[in-house]
Amino acid sequence: MNVPVLLVIFNRPDLTRRALAAIRRVRPRTLLVVADGPRSAAEAALCAQTRDVISEVDWDCTVLTNYADENLGCGIRVHTGIDWAFSQFEELIILEDDCIPDPSFFSFCAQLLEYYREDKRVMHISGNNFQPEQPSTSYGYYFSKYTHAWGWATWRRAWKHFDWTLKQWPELKKSGMIRGWCEDLNEQRYWTEIFDRMYAGAPDIWDYQWNCSCWAQNGLTIIPTVNLVSNIGEGPDATHTKELGPYLNRPVHSIGSVEHPPFMIRDCEADAYTFANNFGGAAMKASDSWSAKLGVTLWPMLWPLRVLKRVVGYANRQIRSTDH
Repeated sequence: MNVPVLLVIFNRPDLTRRALAAIRRVRPRTLLVVADGPRSAAEAALCAQTRDVISEVDWDCTVLTNYADENLGCGIRVHTGIDWAFSQFEELIILEDDCIPDPSFFSFCAQLLEYYREDKRVMHISGNNFQPEQPSTSYGYYFSKYTHAWGWATWRRAWKHFDWTLKQWPELKKSGMIRGWCEDLNEQRYWTEIFDRMYAGAPDIWDYQWNCSCWAQNGLTIIPTVNLVSNIGEGPDATHTKELGPYLNRPVHSIGSVEHPPFMIRDCEADAYTFANNFGGAAMKASDSWSAKLGVTLWPMLWPLRVLKRVVGYANRQIRSTDH
């Protein structure tokens, strides 16, 4: 395979070996490896063991490494690693050590990187499909606003818009960008709060900033018709996925031949499902239901009646005590 593959590793040698085994099946000519540094002296041995796994590359391959001496945090380390890789190549397939792909993930990404190479409307190619029914479209993929990043690909032309500090967020917020992407009021509130937090600083997160950067350019994401990558990284040593969730360890499938859709229209129904189930929109809607609203709305009116009832009850007791 001619497309360079970027693998992000840290301190989990067993997972890194599994990811490398998946990459070995397609034998890319170029493998780039990014690693964060240890957080403590005790962790240094694990980081060293993990880096040693890369020496097991046994096919004709140029291996380029970018290893940090000190711990930068998974947000900074991932995005600086991608910056480093794009300083050398125009397009990349990107995997983290706990993301195990089906072999067809690589050919899917390679085909679409070429097909949309000059089309700036597309900024992100995902290997993930979290829809309940697969295939979720009669074509090989659909267009989304969500940049699922458990195995993905993109171009230098798109990544150049990545805004780590979200310096443009105040202006984007005023422009109404969120309303343009999100029809649901709960979703507007959710992403406004997320991007507010990212603007305030979040050293261990980079993918929310990437999603915002894509929205700021009106960029679309490609979602495959079947799930191509499974995140197996749950556990106590994980940074974010410490417990098994409904979208971890998801089965993968081979996508086969890819038929391109004849239009570039975002699948709003699929995106609505994603927000409801992946980002908690269903729970937000339930808490914002009419019954919940009714309780909140009527409470200020009911409170004076409760006070009046207590006053009347007290007066009646006083009258009864006087009668005795």
